[in-house]
Amino acid sequence: MKRAPPLVPVLLQPAARRARSPLPRPSRAPPPPISQIGTDSVQRLHTGFGEFDRILGGGIVPGSVILIAGEPGIGKSTLLLETAGHIAREPERKVLYISGEESQAQVRMRAQRVNAVEDRLMLASTTDLATVLALIEQERPSLAIVDSAQTIVSQDVDGISGGSTQVREVASALIDTAKSINVPVLLVGHVTKDGSIAGPRTLEHLVDVVCQFEGEPQTALRLLRAVKNRFGPTDEVGCFDMSGEGIEEVTDPAGLFLSAGETDVDGTCVTFTLDGHRSLAVEIQALVTNSVLPTPRRAVNGVDSNRLAMLVAVLYRHGGIALLNNDLYVSTIAGGKAREPSCDLAIVAALASASLSRAVPRTTCAIGEISLTGQVRPVPRLEYRLREAARLGFTVAVVPPMKKAPDIQGLTVVQTASLSEALRALGLSPRS
Repeated sequence: MKRAPPLVPVLLQPAARRARSPLPRPSRAPPPPISQIGTDSVQRLHTGFGEFDRILGGGIVPGSVILIAGEPGIGKSTLLLETAGHIAREPERKVLYISGEESQAQVRMRAQRVNAVEDRLMLASTTDLATVLALIEQERPSLAIVDSAQTIVSQDVDGISGGSTQVREVASALIDTAKSINVPVLLVGHVTKDGSIAGPRTLEHLVDVVCQFEGEPQTALRLLRAVKNRFGPTDEVGCFDMSGEGIEEVTDPAGLFLSAGETDVDGTCVTFTLDGHRSLAVEIQALVTNSVLPTPRRAVNGVDSNRLAMLVAVLYRHGGIALLNNDLYVSTIAGGKAREPSCDLAIVAALASASLSRAVPRTTCAIGEISLTGQVRPVPRLEYRLREAARLGFTVAVVPPMKKAPDIQGLTVVQTASLSEALRALGLSPRS
């Protein structure tokens, strides 16, 4: 008598192979016009973070695959675990969190720390692709989170975990499953030493959305950028604050990059940069000392060193302030970035203020690019920056020439065409 074949558990069936089954024969019905295809039934899933939703274009689109990449320890898993907790709190929402890096007990400990322990948040710990796909197909959650793409391994292809072949296979299988059963997937991705996403370049082409989670290890500020988005803008940035209790969104980051206090201080000047559609106030600080070295020292933080060298030469040639033989230290506050050309005027103002021991009033800001000829050149979306300056209480703004100066209540706009004019407007002329 023949024995019956042994039963194979559902969770261990080779779901990846089922996804590669031959495609059905195409239908004879003609494709409908695009004008007759409706989108009213598409309801985005809100993450519980307003900043995250704004980056994604209003929320998570059903059936989409979103790649979240960032350096180790930056907070990717914490952000997604808190997102899972927010969604699992909603009625009739179920979230599946699959970790290939941590055990279930480890994820449970982190979820307890960030207050993400919910009955409808299910945890699984596996590195097998077939098991991952089977879990998603079986549970049909409102959201599936896979942490991470480099730790999941397919038994159908050769290659080590995290290799190009494995990452491509994992991403393709997850995309097929997400589209076929209309379940959105948040996929964590590692980065290499140079900051690019690990794995083949096709990984970024396959997924629908690519977000970069950035931040300095020395600060609690985290920035989330969408570098690719099929369902929304790619020039948005979200601000988050990392703490021991998890991640909190920062809806108004205006004061993050400004120092506290109301007293005017030598060697400081405030400018406004653009990060996506958001204007951020950045305070630049400079320290000028006499050098005892054959080659004067130049130390920068948040400022491009090559740009600083050019501005020092322009300040000497067209501003009459010689700093070529001094040690210069230029930095921003709280990890802010002042590498936009519009920050040139504020950098020069901070250097001149430190050199002359004259303070720029705290209610004055400087915005403008400086050319090698000493001209103050226009910058994009200047009016948008000026309105943000007025909202934060600035009363004077030194800017490049404008075709039509905006009428902003409480803000005096001083237009200057050259570096010497800008220094006079800021009270930093060496001859005064």
